[in-house]
Amino acid sequence: MLRDRKRRYGRKKVCIFCADKNVPIDYKNPSILKGFTTDRGKIVPCRISGNCAKHQRQLTLAIKRARMVALMPFTVIH
Repeated sequence: MLRDRKRRYGRKKVCIFCADKNVPIDYKNPSILKGFTTDRGKIVPCRISGNCAKHQRQLTLAIKRARMVALMPFTVIH
């Protein structure tokens, strides 16, 4: 049964916020935050985006704040 599954041994994704300390996580910068949302407007999980847990929490909070002050949409246009 294990032989049938495809194993994915790829390179571990690196958190861009840990790699480059000059990239701020701020709700007032939606151009950076849009890279961590899907085309439907959902927040991308850290296993896909490669963020560490600390920065994923900060990113989630910033996206939610940007949505509340109408800098980012909650969903796509219907």
